[in-house]
Amino acid sequence: MRLLLLLPLLAPAPDSGYTALKAAIVHQRTQLGEHYARSTRKDTVIAKARAYLLTAIDAQFEHWKGTPWDFNGTTRVPREGTIACGYFVTTVLQDAGFDLPRYKWAQLAAEPMIRKVAPAGKAFSDRPVDEVEAWLRQQGDGLYAVGLDNHVGFIRVKSGEALFVHSNYYQREVGVMAEPLRGRNPLADSRYRYIGKLLDDAMLARWLEHRPLGP
Repeated sequence: MRLLLLLPLLAPAPDSGYTALKAAIVHQRTQLGEHYARSTRKDTVIAKARAYLLTAIDAQFEHWKGTPWDFNGTTRVPREGTIACGYFVTTVLQDAGFDLPRYKWAQLAAEPMIRKVAPAGKAFSDRPVDEVEAWLRQQGDGLYAVGLDNHVGFIRVKSGEALFVHSNYYQREVGVMAEPLRGRNPLADSRYRYIGKLLDDAMLARWLEHRPLGP
């Protein structure tokens, strides 16, 4: 237990390079995974893993911002080439250390993809964005995946503020961005929204134990 408390979190800076960021995630996953295997307080290790991954994925978002959108975009390198919305989601999760079939899941419809990583989701059909934001505030800070009529992305809730992080086909040249849920964007314009909260205990246990996501 003492070793766990002394374990340094490698909080990666957004400008440290994406390769360095991925290496830091691999290192931290290995270190936390070893402690998880030995610990009698697995909930404590899971909480530390969640805190670390939220920091690391925030850093990933910063790297990816400005990567142009294209329907056939599959780049693995931020700001080099183009990235479609589904590939943005699966690439971020895979580069965060989750074992998943990047190509296969990126080509799924949005809701089936999200159900593989967040089975207990919430559907909103023909509901105002204000209602979605109110529900997110009730759920609390964290990382969410959102599937729309014909789009998919993340919602990051931090200090009660919700941002839609996605590869935006409305602004193809800009592509990956973070923007408010309200406004002219695919989330606000969609009639159907399916939202699942990521990084729950089961998802993090798979990350720590190097087990694949999904059924």
